[in-house]
Amino acid sequence: MIDPYKVLGISSAASDEEVKKAYRELARKYHPDHYQGDPLSDLAEEKMKEITAAYDQIMDMRRGGAAAQSSANGSSQFSDIRRMINSNRIAQAEELLDGVPQASRDAEWYFLKGSVFYTRGWLDEAYRHFNEAVQKNPNNAEYRMALQQMSWQRAHGSNPGAMPGGMYCSPCNFCTSMVCADCCCQCMGGRGCC
Repeated sequence: MIDPYKVLGISSAASDEEVKKAYRELARKYHPDHYQGDPLSDLAEEKMKEITAAYDQIMDMRRGGAAAQSSANGSSQFSDIRRMINSNRIAQAEELLDGVPQASRDAEWYFLKGSVFYTRGWLDEAYRHFNEAVQKNPNNAEYRMALQQMSWQRAHGSNPGAMPGGMYCSPCNFCTSMVCADCCCQCMGGRGCC
């Protein structure tokens, strides 16, 4: 088995931030878009898969082998990308998303890519990606809500982010809003909203 630290070119004593930095730099270097039409495109794609697998293996080992998931923040593999989207660092988020090999693109990937398109105002692409996320994981309420919001916007011709009453609702912030609402209901003596 290949040492994942050697793949990323770092020491096993590297901090989590150093691991992420090494992954990002290599992902930019070997991104498949840089090699389109190039005879090295297959090698670059294989290298990208190897880099992603090494990063995932290191992060899993550091979490004690568990593929930790947070109901509010989605899969830990994509937590950095979620933060980038939420802080409007869309180009960086998209670059990392595009570096994920096709075979590794799960429901979370499609949801986040849809969120990037949504933020840019590319509603047809956003809708298509949210729909794919729901198809891959129909039990995820966040994905379903984003798709429902897009369906409403398509039916009513609304601008991205504009909901009735002028409220702004980002698909990535839906779960956070639900957790806050549930907290408020519990704090006020209720049993919780959700």
